[in-house]
Amino acid sequence: VKLGERVTIMAGSKIGEGVIIGDDSFIGYNVIVDDGSVIGKRVKIQHGAVIGKEGFGFYRGQKGYIRIPHLGSVIIEDDVEIGANSVVDRATLGATIIKKGTKIDSLVLVGHNVKIGEDTAIAGQSGIAGSSEVGDRCMIGGQVGIADHLKIGDNTIIFAKTGVIGDIPSNSVVSGTPARPHREWLRAQAILLKLPKIIRQLGIKDVADDSKE
Repeated sequence: VKLGERVTIMAGSKIGEGVIIGDDSFIGYNVIVDDGSVIGKRVKIQHGAVIGKEGFGFYRGQKGYIRIPHLGSVIIEDDVEIGANSVVDRATLGATIIKKGTKIDSLVLVGHNVKIGEDTAIAGQSGIAGSSEVGDRCMIGGQVGIADHLKIGDNTIIFAKTGVIGDIPSNSVVSGTPARPHREWLRAQAILLKLPKIIRQLGIKDVADDSKE
């Protein structure tokens, strides 16, 4: 283990073998930083977070699921903040990377081999599945789900509760499930609110019963 100057580690935390923590970083209560993780300068990891645990990777054999070994690491660059009880999985091979200046709220899951760019903000209860990449200066709202192996471009805004199942180009603003341009989602919601009136105007008494049509 290599600790920089003025590093604070609160009670109950575990620092694994080969971990590097840069100057002026703060590790809260009951944090786990697993073997081989690299943490930069001025990083703040809040209470209960887990950095570098084995990722969620299995293949299905004849006798059930078999775990895929995760031999990689986690790299957290300078000036990153990780919220309470958030989890950053280590990579299968290579590294899960969170680049400098990024801020992650509480209860966020960052899957194995994910790469998050600089100065991105991710609100609570969001999850990023394995091997997805998030660009620089993105804003991701609460309870957003991002599927695996996707690319989210720079300067993207993703509204809360959005489900992302495809790549998103840079400078996009998206919402809804599945994610779509935010203005398109707003129009769809406006039409949805008018459906009861439209149904009455058409004289449809029971839209749930196809036999009456």
